[in-house]
Amino acid sequence: MKRSTLLRYLRRNGCYLKREGGGHSLWCNPATGAIEAVPRHADIANKLARKICRSLSVPEIGR
Repeated sequence: MKRSTLLRYLRRNGCYLKREGGGHSLWCNPATGAIEAVPRHADIANKLARKICRSLSVPEIGR
């Protein structure tokens, strides 16, 4: 999956970019306070995208 698709999905579900790191971006869900690292690769594996969604307590993407 494209990184831009995942980030758009996270934004639509209420998450926001907390800060940029060296090779990752930290995203936060303000409703739960959960923070998760999203790698800065053009493509992100579907399994990893689902794990990021679970960690941020948003519905899994693609389901």
